[in-house]
Amino acid sequence: MNQRFRWPDERLIKAAQDGDVTSLTTVVMESQPHVRKFALSLCASPQDAEDAAQEALIILYRKIGTLRATGALASWMFRIVRNECLRQVRLLVARNGEAAAEPEASAQPSAEEAVLHRLEGERIAAAVGALPRDQRQVLIMRDVQGLPGRTVAHALGLSTAAMKSRLHRARAALRHSLATTDQAAGPTVDPPAGGES
Repeated sequence: MNQRFRWPDERLIKAAQDGDVTSLTTVVMESQPHVRKFALSLCASPQDAEDAAQEALIILYRKIGTLRATGALASWMFRIVRNECLRQVRLLVARNGEAAAEPEASAQPSAEEAVLHRLEGERIAAAVGALPRDQRQVLIMRDVQGLPGRTVAHALGLSTAAMKSRLHRARAALRHSLATTDQAAGPTVDPPAGGES
């Protein structure tokens, strides 16, 4: 951990929880470098990281009173940032899903289909969020945002071949993660390939 930046001490956090505005402002300011670092390591892009960090700091400011243990600030902030990054992926997946579904808008899904679709989106978003940062970035930029390969490679400072290799690893890791959760969930309702329904 960088020694220049320290988490606020417990006495300051306690004063902030008790409503001291100066202490609360100091806690937010001293937490900011750590929150940004978390966000940059967890989110798909620097812009997403900035958005997640800002939202996490707002939550810290508004809800510090809900923090149970003053020594748990770092883990609490990490969870908030992680959840914000996952929320952004879910929104992006949902927006892309809506855009793809527009030509079929005349057919309304049943309530059960809508719930299953939402749960599947959350499962995919969680699996994407669990990927290592370098894989998550390239996968979201290429497959979710639909950016051209050269653009993705340039944005990440990679050669096209290195970007393709990283994307291949990301897709394989995502497939493995989703297959593992499928197996853990038990047998599916789809008939086996070649079988009768």
